[in-house]
Amino acid sequence: MCGNSVSKAQLAEARWYPFWNRDDGGCPACVQQNLLRTLLAKGDAALHEAIQTAWPLDAEAAFGVLPTRLRLHADPRFSGRGVTLALVDSGFYPHPDLVRPRNRIRVWADATHDPVSVFGFERGDTPKWPDWDGARSWQWHGTMTSTVAAGNGFLSHGLYSGLAHAAELVLIQVRDSSGHISSANIQRALTWLREQGPELGVRIVSLSVSGDPVSPLAGNAVDKAVEALVEVGINVVAAAGNDGQRRLLPPATAPLALTVGGLDDKNVFSHDEISVWHSNYGAGSNEVPKPDLVAPSIWVAVPVLPGTSIAHEAENLFARRTPDDPFAQHRIVELKLITTHYQHVEGTSFAAPIVASAIACVLEANPALSPLLVRDVLKETAHSVPGADQERQGAGAVSPGQAVARALAERHGRAAWQVTPLLSSNGITFSLHDHAASKVQVLGSWDNWQAPGIPVASVEPGYWQSAPLQLPNGRYAYKLLLDGQHWLDDPGNPHKIHDGNGGLNSTFIVQLGR
Repeated sequence: MCGNSVSKAQLAEARWYPFWNRDDGGCPACVQQNLLRTLLAKGDAALHEAIQTAWPLDAEAAFGVLPTRLRLHADPRFSGRGVTLALVDSGFYPHPDLVRPRNRIRVWADATHDPVSVFGFERGDTPKWPDWDGARSWQWHGTMTSTVAAGNGFLSHGLYSGLAHAAELVLIQVRDSSGHISSANIQRALTWLREQGPELGVRIVSLSVSGDPVSPLAGNAVDKAVEALVEVGINVVAAAGNDGQRRLLPPATAPLALTVGGLDDKNVFSHDEISVWHSNYGAGSNEVPKPDLVAPSIWVAVPVLPGTSIAHEAENLFARRTPDDPFAQHRIVELKLITTHYQHVEGTSFAAPIVASAIACVLEANPALSPLLVRDVLKETAHSVPGADQERQGAGAVSPGQAVARALAERHGRAAWQVTPLLSSNGITFSLHDHAASKVQVLGSWDNWQAPGIPVASVEPGYWQSAPLQLPNGRYAYKLLLDGQHWLDDPGNPHKIHDGNGGLNSTFIVQLGR
């Protein structure tokens, strides 16, 4: 269907899908895209009803987990390219989603002792470090957070990729041999990043760990280490925690860290369906309210850690899965498996790297932004969670596509920023920030998507704007066409609907004279 040439081994990966016939030539990516398009076009109920004609299936366990980039309306033009992201966690594994087809892990470091142990790698290397292939339970967490942020979905043929799937990575382990993650180890990792990070090109640090309890009114060494990183231009993101308590532990307490709480978007696109998740909140050091933002902390797709008992069991379960084997069905649900290689997880540990990956895309769009400006961009473009207290959601739910549009506007001065399209008595004006396109058009439902659509002129390098379009009252859908071949839903417009082809259209309503 996609026209790509694949091996028999790749074709065999799709055997778990009941309607797939190997003779049809559908590769795993085609099968998964078909499932996703069905979900988008017809909704959860229709998708799961179709699948359940072949076998009973828990609708919350398989096939229904939307890819992170799609559910967050990310701008597909940006992927964190040219940005280096550091993650501090218990341990890591060089997962294929990070090292294939080329290695993106620049450094692995162990900050559990002084001096910090450091292993550096080149793009053509196969990265290895002490016990890298031990398949330890504590390696799972860091592997998940790193792939949520920057995995390229290699084992899903690109479907389950993070927002910053082209970013370079620095991985720092802080779990010691006794199983403890101490504030001292976190501080050591952050201090090392303060010294070595600028030379490595690190622009963001994501922390899905928490240190030792501290007095909420007192400063602590971890908070000061966060402040030192921000002072040299490095953005710091921290997970709020998962207890639902009015309680924070460092580094979530740090005033200059972007502390991220949890969001349950119900695995759908509508903002009306979302609610805050049971993450921690309250006042950090110096009585700064936290969290700053919320991001998806449930229904997040991540790889299964290779070499573990769960990985072996997943392969066996999908191989034997039939309508006559209810145990396999039950166990797949229990393990939250999506495919042989992926499962879904929950926790603010995964919300934090989602925000970190959004920052990577923002910095790709505008590398000149300081951490404080990045914070402003994310907060100004966040959307509120209906019915949630502000102390639980901060500025609201992160909106990566809007944030990138805002960052691009900063390249033209604050006056260039506006939510598009702009509706006025003169008509509807469309605008776009794109420095790569040489031609921009707008096609929409007002004339049944007729080409060539509305031309958009280059007002200044990288800033495009159309002449006002007069339309009667009504609801309209539209898309941007770049260089005559690349379709793009408007990154400056938060209002979207499904386009029936696995993507999104942007929408607006004209209500003149009312």
